[in-house]
Amino acid sequence: MAGPQNRTASETQDAGSRTITGPGNRNGSDELIFFVNGRKIVERNPDPETTLLTYLRRKLGLTGTKLGCAEGGCGACTVMVSRYQPASRGLLHCAVNACLAPLCSLHLVAVTTVEGIGSVARKLHPVQERIARSHGSQCGFCTPGIVMSMYALLRNNPRPSMADVEEAFQGNLCRCTGYRPILEGYKTFTVDGGCCGGKGKDGCCMTNGKGGLQNSKVGLEEATSLYNTADFEPYDPTQEVIFPPELMSLSKCEESSRSLCFRGERTTWLQPDSLHEFLLLKWKHPDARVVVGNTEVGIEVKFKNMAYPVVLAPGSIAELNAVTHTEDGIVFGAACTLSHMGAVLRKAVQSLPPHQTEVFQAVLEQLQWFAGQHIRNVAAVGGNIMTASPISDLNPVFMAAGCKLTLMDKDGSREVLMDDSFFTGYRKTAVEPQEILLSIHIPYSQKSQFISAFKQSPRREDDISIVTAAMSVTFSPGTDVVKDLRLSFGGMAPVTVLARRTADRLLGRQWGEELLQEACSLLAEEMSLDPSAPGGMVSYRRTLTLSLFYKFYLRVLQKLGLQGLSVQEVSSECLSATEVYRPETPSSVQVYQAVPEGQSLGDVVGRPIMHLSALKQATGEAVYCDDVPLYENELYLALITSTKAHARILSVDTAAAERSPGVVCCLFASDVPGSNITGMRQDETVFADGQVTCVGHIVGAVVADTQLHAQRAAKAVKIQYEELEPVVTIQEAIVAQSFYKPIRTIQSGDLEAGFKQADHILDGEIHIGGQEHFYLETNVTLAVPREDGEMELFISSQSPSDSQAFVAKALGVPANRVLVRVKRMGGGFGGKESRTTVLSTVVAVAADKLKRPVRCMLDRDEDMLITGGRHPFYGKYKVGFLQTGKVVALDVTFYSNAGNSMDLSQAIMERALFHMENSYSVPNVRGQGFICRTNLPSNTAFRGFGGPQGLMVAENWITDVAHCLGRSAEEVRRLNLYLEGESTPYNQILQGVTLGRCWDECLSRSEYERRRAAADLFNRQNRWTKRGLAVVPTKFGIAFTATFLNQAGALVHIYRDGSVLLTHGGTEMGQGLHTKMVQVASRVLGIPCSRIYVSETSTNTVANTSPTAASASSDLNGAAVLNACQTLLKRLEPYRTQNPKGSWEDWVKAAYLDRVNLSANGFYKTPDLGYDFDMNSGRVFNYYSYGVACSEVEIDCLTGAHKNLSTTIVMDVGHSLNPAIDIGQVEGGFMQGLGLFTLEELHYSPRGVLLTRGPGSYKIPAFGDIPTQLTVSLLRDAPNDKAIFASKAVGEPPLFLASSVFYAIKDAIRAARAESGTTGPFRLDSPASAERIRNACCDRFTKLCAPAQPGTFTPWSVRV
Repeated sequence: MAGPQNRTASETQDAGSRTITGPGNRNGSDELIFFVNGRKIVERNPDPETTLLTYLRRKLGLTGTKLGCAEGGCGACTVMVSRYQPASRGLLHCAVNACLAPLCSLHLVAVTTVEGIGSVARKLHPVQERIARSHGSQCGFCTPGIVMSMYALLRNNPRPSMADVEEAFQGNLCRCTGYRPILEGYKTFTVDGGCCGGKGKDGCCMTNGKGGLQNSKVGLEEATSLYNTADFEPYDPTQEVIFPPELMSLSKCEESSRSLCFRGERTTWLQPDSLHEFLLLKWKHPDARVVVGNTEVGIEVKFKNMAYPVVLAPGSIAELNAVTHTEDGIVFGAACTLSHMGAVLRKAVQSLPPHQTEVFQAVLEQLQWFAGQHIRNVAAVGGNIMTASPISDLNPVFMAAGCKLTLMDKDGSREVLMDDSFFTGYRKTAVEPQEILLSIHIPYSQKSQFISAFKQSPRREDDISIVTAAMSVTFSPGTDVVKDLRLSFGGMAPVTVLARRTADRLLGRQWGEELLQEACSLLAEEMSLDPSAPGGMVSYRRTLTLSLFYKFYLRVLQKLGLQGLSVQEVSSECLSATEVYRPETPSSVQVYQAVPEGQSLGDVVGRPIMHLSALKQATGEAVYCDDVPLYENELYLALITSTKAHARILSVDTAAAERSPGVVCCLFASDVPGSNITGMRQDETVFADGQVTCVGHIVGAVVADTQLHAQRAAKAVKIQYEELEPVVTIQEAIVAQSFYKPIRTIQSGDLEAGFKQADHILDGEIHIGGQEHFYLETNVTLAVPREDGEMELFISSQSPSDSQAFVAKALGVPANRVLVRVKRMGGGFGGKESRTTVLSTVVAVAADKLKRPVRCMLDRDEDMLITGGRHPFYGKYKVGFLQTGKVVALDVTFYSNAGNSMDLSQAIMERALFHMENSYSVPNVRGQGFICRTNLPSNTAFRGFGGPQGLMVAENWITDVAHCLGRSAEEVRRLNLYLEGESTPYNQILQGVTLGRCWDECLSRSEYERRRAAADLFNRQNRWTKRGLAVVPTKFGIAFTATFLNQAGALVHIYRDGSVLLTHGGTEMGQGLHTKMVQVASRVLGIPCSRIYVSETSTNTVANTSPTAASASSDLNGAAVLNACQTLLKRLEPYRTQNPKGSWEDWVKAAYLDRVNLSANGFYKTPDLGYDFDMNSGRVFNYYSYGVACSEVEIDCLTGAHKNLSTTIVMDVGHSLNPAIDIGQVEGGFMQGLGLFTLEELHYSPRGVLLTRGPGSYKIPAFGDIPTQLTVSLLRDAPNDKAIFASKAVGEPPLFLASSVFYAIKDAIRAARAESGTTGPFRLDSPASAERIRNACCDRFTKLCAPAQPGTFTPWSVRV
């Protein structure tokens, strides 16, 4: 179906006539009627198990809406759903996750997708245009979802505040941009700095300075604007697409209120139209699942293999949506959405006396951080109660407040109190099977009652909790004597619990220090957890119960004091513990060097031009691999993977799978026509053969007619194993001596003499956790067999040539029969360099066997399980230093967890060793690297490629040196920085060192001295909140360490009309490589960018390409493009000379008529590279990228939560080819590093099972994690003579600068430890999660919750 319309009211009247109708009805099914982008859809056979997303993409061909996670956690699938509300006679617009929305829930609903609001071909909507022009779209895969979240917000509120915008994006993730440009672009819509739509009272906001963000002081020749808001189309809310008139009529007539029945392959969907009918159906089908928002059931069906024969959908029943205000509270129908409940409670808080709304405010506090807006828009309050999650955010509040529930069956109703008898077991309640939850009564609070609610989660926004708590205390009137106390906790048992013993012991006591002491002792005893408890973090969770009670204790003291009671005053240094977190809107500055005066306007090099695909990405028209239209006879493949980490395969039973609907065949090792041996080191197999060596090892595949059928059949395959003992962790590998060869060593100077010279020697260690790539587009391959054994593959890959070679080998054909095509990727980050071949070879084998096109896009949980990530590292060091802080000797050993194959682990370890000293000159040094062979999926390349791990260990020992001497870490770092002409441990002389300049500018721009003094003062004044600062440098070597990869090719065609087709060896994954290559060609050929086009990267245009990796792609491919363009210019030169006043088109035509070849090959290889480990000689890197970051954080010592207050980055990128793209890379890399060092944690079971397999359990940074103040400055006047047009690489180097946040956290913890009398070096492993921060801030609460001794229990997860 073609992209729909963006029409105004006058054009919409014929919308109803354009109808899409499904085939004839399945037995007994009703028709489902809904509208998509103004078009009427009549679906006669809706399957209750089909989601809106699948229907949009596969049935309607609307591929702008993307699949990112299938669990409502990333927002890539966001669409707007609009309904007519008979009660209010108004329209309700909601942003929802199409991946969770059941198709059957959409009867009489209007769906708007990204295609429906604008297109490049017709007209862009301002929401689409602004994200693109403000550089807020890099890979673009998340962009349509972000566009639709913003669009839905504007439809409800045309002039939102920045707080509204930030709330709207709570359910959206982006892995590329670092979020700043998205917020900045959309700030132009807001009252805070927004667009007036051309109707501003003091002139247009575009011209009066209100449209942009404020910039701090900047010098001459420095540019701070990356785009011009005057280029934006004004936003006019009156021009929006109207609600389909036919749908309005249908919604108002009686038709809309009849009951519905939809029958699918396995499930029947029953939608009753009255409460009476609902009760009868529940009596008839007591085991039926009740669905309103599908935010829980959708997950169960997708990820827990649950099948529900009958689903009841009572979402439209009036009684279940009713809100009734009573004398003692508000009654909410069980189907009320959380968004609606929040709106009602906010109104009540504004209109009622404060003492009555304590419960409401506690509920609102939890709702603010409950999932994301998209989930709150559809999730029902009744669903939240009935799923009985032990970590529910709201149930502890309902329990502490004594909420009452009304239950009902066909024979009548009963009221139950929500207390600890309501939850009868894990995810079980006291509700009888035939009963329904009708409503919840949330009471007003009393005058002498105080309630607080708390939630602690790994990430603040859109995250499931570690521990939730709600506490309510009621005092005898006019006293501080406890009359009633309820302490409710989630995350401390299989159910939400009340700490009854503790509460009972404290009744009749005065609210003071004695009560606090006893409460903590009692809670520590009552809230005990088994050391093996699911979820782990046992000591932390137990400590949280005490810390949160302490916060409650202080808040109540404060309130009692305000009521005039004589209670102990909360000391000023403890006040910060009573504060409720409120996010601040971030502000930012970007600084870069303007192009030289006199540079012609036509020369775009050095200018911040927009990513060439940004507009297409914002409209959903950019085509990704899985967006390629389905072939007529296409099949879908699903993988069969191992559930054991190390085992022999005894038998595989495929009988049930082969009987499943739609299945065509199963594939195993015996079906591989060529070689089953594969992998970068030929130590892997296409399919497991007799043995599996990790959970997720590919054993086979099922091919079927649809994705759903293939996946269901794959789950039906039964494999019997004989288990072998796995090696999972680095420590286990060290004990077992399970290492890959070679063990690399780099040594320089005289280590023994160095340690003798040292005044002090210290030993230390640090563990750096792994990281999931979390590219928004998972791995995907479409294989199309052609004649003569040819195979055409569409792959989301950074390395088309490797994919070509591996597929050719598996098929047993020469490489010239395999064509690999890469248009663009939805993110890569190294994860699609070598591991894409794991999937592409399997899909190609299937297509070859069946001689039909075969497609497979991995689900997020599969991708995380199978494809590996960043290597976890363990670093041990011994460092010798003088009293001055000068480091004179270093002995460091690295251990990496490589997984079950070598892949790229050797090169990764080598790069870690090449970065072991970071930016510090150490005369005597030895580094050793051990690559651990374990039974985990093979770990692989990830932005930085081992560099960040090596650099992190270096920053750890330099911090230890400072702590040991009692000096500031910044002083010790500055003292040890490299100088021009010094030599590295691998004997490379440093030239063009800009470290000192970056350092000085960073300190100046960040106002470090002022911040340091302010932080010290803050720390003296606050006991439970501490601030920390850190300044961290980086030196990152640019080149592939495998010398042969430092080459690139390009192919440039000039056509007769003067247009140019440019092809090069690099792939586009959002980093703007194609844009930069067009800029290079534009400068060399002297023609506008609009005349040059890059279509795709393919193995039949430029052969034998190196992977797009190592940050070197602009350098290598740019030089190859330059070479090709210069060849063409030389050929055109005679015609320019003959006709100097002619145009480009004239010269091209003349050359063509003169039979001149207008196609040219370009080639480049980086000169003078090569290094010998045995001799420790040669030149490893072409040059280095330098940068320095200063970050300030604030930690909550009681919970371990932290705020990123500010970050200033100064980055040397030479003469930037495109400052907008380069600043985008710096910010995106920084935010990815922020995840690595402070947030992202992969959990594995002791048997090697990955426990974190999606955005629900694995948290990448979100919009709310940006530093409140972010300054990025590109170092001026720093040309680099080693790369194209004096530029420098920028992809990987900035990532490590996020460690400045980690070391700022460590600095803040140091201040907290000093309060408890603990000083000197201490170990803090990465990431600095809330758990690690809290446990490191040792105090009286942590002492009450000592951890169990290792070895006395089996932990839930192990550190790999």
